[in-house]
Amino acid sequence: MSPRLQFQGISKLFPAVRALDGVSFSVGAGEIHGLLGENGAGKSTLLRILSGVHTPTAGSVLIDGKPVTLANPVAARAAGVAMIHQELQQVPRLSVAQNMFLGHPLTRGAIFVARREQERRAAEALAAIDPSIDPAAPLGTLKVAQRQIVEIARALLDRARIVAMDEPTSSLTPSEFERLAQVITGLARDGVAVVYVSHKLDEVFGICRRATIMRDGVVVDSVDLNDLSEKAVVAMMVGRELAQEQHNSHATNKVMLSARGLSSATKVRNVSFDLHRGEVLGIAGLVGSGRTELLRLLAGADRATAGTIAIDGKAARFFSPRDAIAAGVGLVPEERKREGIVPLRSITSNMALASMAVFAPRGLIDHARLKQVAAEKMSRVNLRPFLLDRPIRLFSGGNQQKAIIGRWLAAGTRILLFDEPTRGIDVGAKAEIYH
Repeated sequence: MSPRLQFQGISKLFPAVRALDGVSFSVGAGEIHGLLGENGAGKSTLLRILSGVHTPTAGSVLIDGKPVTLANPVAARAAGVAMIHQELQQVPRLSVAQNMFLGHPLTRGAIFVARREQERRAAEALAAIDPSIDPAAPLGTLKVAQRQIVEIARALLDRARIVAMDEPTSSLTPSEFERLAQVITGLARDGVAVVYVSHKLDEVFGICRRATIMRDGVVVDSVDLNDLSEKAVVAMMVGRELAQEQHNSHATNKVMLSARGLSSATKVRNVSFDLHRGEVLGIAGLVGSGRTELLRLLAGADRATAGTIAIDGKAARFFSPRDAIAAGVGLVPEERKREGIVPLRSITSNMALASMAVFAPRGLIDHARLKQVAAEKMSRVNLRPFLLDRPIRLFSGGNQQKAIIGRWLAAGTRILLFDEPTRGIDVGAKAEIYH
């Protein structure tokens, strides 16, 4: 199998951080190659270099044996690289076809968009992988799995030779993953090199034969997955064997939160339950079953149309998240990048969002107190790297999640609502969050 893609000695320095250090490995034409590692291992930085978002401090990228300069995403696209992000880069209000031609529309003359021609060519690309998707339909009406397929069809339109996928199944059901796996396998049959990043090791073992394992910005090894167990791969990723977590109940008889007959304008219908002090109460259901909508009601993000909520036996009415926070309720949302963080602000600033009354009681922020508490709470959740003034967007998903949890610890929250808290998070960070 000839190398379609080669990384040779790739290094990347950011202020105070060496994100990548001499990364080298290759991916063959027609290969689905796993890229594994903890959050913060450097996987996303490497993919950003491949997609032209970052330029390497040192090293080279070769495509079909020739060095390429991926100075920006346009250059990467021209070189045959397609990137499919965990957070899809799409415009829901536009049609499927318009999204597939986003940034390079077909035109008639100088200014008119050739909409029918776009839809025809989009339909041709979709026919190869999922002909049930209507290219004229608004993208926002599609399921997440179908939106992933639209992104892959867009790569086919661009005649991509390399497709990099960053956590493509984090929001998919098992049956949706099976469909996506068939599409990815089809790409490989057509000679496309696929770089597949996922923290779901069962998926990686199912569709990848080889994988490269990274830790702390360096390559640990490139391995044949047929020769290793999942446990061995995890040990290579985290540098140690993870201890088996023992779950002991700490629940008491005291009811902290009770819900009776809760309903919403969307999916929640007549839900009742009790949550006891010290209890971890699980809420299970398929994607779209109403789990997220229920937590949004409990966190004051949405209004209930019927039913009651009580905290410590006293009726509570939440008209906004502010009301829920005041009652000691905090939400760690599923969409952390969109709803959980302020990307351009620091770890410290993000931690303080729910506690400004504590840190600025008279309108002036007590920066010394804020830094002290931030250091204490971020140490407790094991933030890595421990750079509290660094913008949170530069941290991995696992560390962003730790910062959100630290926010609620700083706020003295008594009832924590977790919505898919380990989505897109590696096994090491997952174990830490569970602990």
